[in-house]
Amino acid sequence: MGQYVTAFSVRINRAFFPSLFSLLPSPHYHHFCKNNMVVFPCCKINLGLNVVARRSDGYHDIETLFYPVPLNDNLEVVTAPRLTTSYVLHETGIPLEGSGQHNLVVRVLETLRETYPQQIPPVEIWLHKRIPAGAGLGGGSSDAAFMMRLLNTQYDLGMNDEDIEYRLARLGADCAFFNRCKPAFATGIGDRLMPVNLSLAGWNLVLVKPDVYVSTREAFSMIVPQRADHPLLEALQRPVETWRETVSNDFEKSVFLHYPKIAAIKATLYDMGAVYASMSGSGSCVYALFHDRQPEVKDIFPDCFVYETRLRILP
Repeated sequence: MGQYVTAFSVRINRAFFPSLFSLLPSPHYHHFCKNNMVVFPCCKINLGLNVVARRSDGYHDIETLFYPVPLNDNLEVVTAPRLTTSYVLHETGIPLEGSGQHNLVVRVLETLRETYPQQIPPVEIWLHKRIPAGAGLGGGSSDAAFMMRLLNTQYDLGMNDEDIEYRLARLGADCAFFNRCKPAFATGIGDRLMPVNLSLAGWNLVLVKPDVYVSTREAFSMIVPQRADHPLLEALQRPVETWRETVSNDFEKSVFLHYPKIAAIKATLYDMGAVYASMSGSGSCVYALFHDRQPEVKDIFPDCFVYETRLRILP
């Protein structure tokens, strides 16, 4: 078993200086030495989300487009041969609910150790959370994917992309997307991915998450599956200015009814001049695309998590 550490670390650690490493060639993956690697898991937004059918296994078939966003967690794994446990997990940043042993990065570590028991030594894991949980941004899934990639590289496990994505799909429906972090049209339960040539470079993105948690199970229980009025992939190929009328998130109707604060955030973003706004996933984060920066957005939503960035050409 491992240890779980919640106290803030004063260790001079790369995980606490994301701006410094943003100057390096890759925005997501940095190799410093054989026994010490740092990665920067990104998050995603859903461009449209249609729940099209309920499956016999209790899951739902969906259609959505996952788009990567450069809001990053910071994840470091350090080889620690003197540990008396198999791992120690240090979590800092935005607090997470639950025990650290249930964190997906630990599940990845333990799953890979079952297959590669001799190749993965005791490790210290440093996870600094900047992506809020329960937001529909895929932060936990991204941490899992980047953890698997990191361990594969750091300890020469020899897995290819297909191996990694097969393992990730068993951990969570959207986990496999974060192996490549490229725009992808997702079907099935979100695990069937088709690369899409779509760029939002030049748009100003705003994320607003209230202090509200929406259970994915609860959100699905309130949905009546149906085919969309407009084919999603076709609608997304048109200018962003048309999306307000043709691209929607099926969860919004029921979630907004139960959580009016989320609905109010979307309405306010449109009042601010957003060209397109939507809830991401099953919530509770709402994102918006603007032509220009929104310097007062944090003042407008003082009790919410707020993130703003100018989207760039994807690597």
